[in-house]
Amino acid sequence: MAKATYKDAGVDLEVYAESMARLPKLMQRTYSPRVMRLDGGFAGLFQVDFDNGLFARSYKNPVLVSGTDGVGTKLKLAQMTGKHDTVGIDLVAMCVNDIICCGAEPLFFLDYVAMSHDDPEQLEQIVQGISDGCVDADCALLAGETAIMPDLYQPGDYDLAGFCVGIVEKDQLIDGKTIATDDVVIGVESNGVHSNGFSLVRKVVFEIAGLSIDDHVESLGMTVGEVLQRPTKIYARALQKILTHYKVKNVVHGIAHITGGGLLENLQRILPANVTATIQRDSWDVLPVFDWIRDLGEIEEDEMDRVFNRGCGLVLVVSPYYAGKIQKMLADSDLKSWVIGSIQAGEGKAVWQ
Repeated sequence: MAKATYKDAGVDLEVYAESMARLPKLMQRTYSPRVMRLDGGFAGLFQVDFDNGLFARSYKNPVLVSGTDGVGTKLKLAQMTGKHDTVGIDLVAMCVNDIICCGAEPLFFLDYVAMSHDDPEQLEQIVQGISDGCVDADCALLAGETAIMPDLYQPGDYDLAGFCVGIVEKDQLIDGKTIATDDVVIGVESNGVHSNGFSLVRKVVFEIAGLSIDDHVESLGMTVGEVLQRPTKIYARALQKILTHYKVKNVVHGIAHITGGGLLENLQRILPANVTATIQRDSWDVLPVFDWIRDLGEIEEDEMDRVFNRGCGLVLVVSPYYAGKIQKMLADSDLKSWVIGSIQAGEGKAVWQ
């Protein structure tokens, strides 16, 4: 009787080794001087501060901020198009954009990739995107895990998870507690659907409308795949410029990442119990992709508000005196922004005006 091998069970260790050999260069391009090399080790090492006195942070009371997320069913689009690099950017964005809501500087990122079978080219595409996202977010891709599980995933299927750790001085931590009456609510542009609501998007676009991934969308000037695979915008670098500029004054009182649940629900998460955020519905530019999705599925406006960012991917609640300057700094980072509302005395709610 033939002896069983791991390869017979669906895991080819030689192909796995080829996959792993493609990844170090994608990780090393993200390294900062704080990364401590441990080639071949079982963990990633990161020193909180620099050894070099010229670049030392000299933290006094640092707080570590962590977050984890995935990409959801947007992965199905990658599998439909065979283009797998943009979901890696999405993965980084979904984690990094969460931790910066506390005012944190992203330090390092780890990924978990679960696949049905080893595919070195596909894995390299995925990690290329993760690497690109980490470069954009100024954080190191420190380590990761690739799991091959043929009995859990169908051929061609895979899943992603990401984990990000950042740091902020305790007296500069942003948690929404300092949000006060007369504060200004600034909305910062998204660049599309980002990574939320894709179960609804796929139902509307492919089932109800009967479109294919390669169909051209006349009103948007691109194919369905190009429209829906646009990667999530990463806000870390622009926000760090603002927070570094106002390191002493602490003029940013709250930050919300607009993901599943929409603008009101995510903004409400950071509001103190004694205020209400009033948002003007027509105060920012709703991206055409959302009108396209709404019309294809005849989706109610309330449902659109609850599921999608609708063109506003991040919200800052700031002192009114500094709102104009902050918008100018966002513009300098090529980010469009709008004053979309204000803070009044209330009961911890976010409401439409």
